Amino acid sequence: MVITDDAGIRQLNQRWRGKDAATDVLSFPQFDPPVPRSAPCLGDVVISLETAVRQARDAGHGLSDEMIILLVHGLLHLLGCDHMESGEREHMDVLERAWLRRFRVNKGLVQRAGGF
Repeated sequence: MVITDDAGIRQLNQRWRGKDAATDVLSFPQFDPPVPRSAPCLGDVVISLETAVRQARDAGHGLSDEMIILLVHGLLHLLGCDHMESGEREHMDVLERAWLRRFRVNKGLVQRAGGF
């Protein structure tokens, strides 16, 4: 995992996704799905600390909860999950909620964005 600021994640978002804006989390998978079970490294997750601080404040929880949310979301992307289509979004939401329950975090990114 890499922690950066809004300027750093904006550069990555522009370079790799063609989006000239900061974001909260980016994932750079090592493999295309399906991910091999014996993969020594899934890839990289990059989180903007500046955005995480704002989102934690807006959501009314601590920064540690927000970092867990962003890391879980990024890891699910590394495992091949997505949330662009309705069926994918529902599947990723179920997985995100299951993982976040382990950390006693109530609401993930998919749920916040999709209004689940």
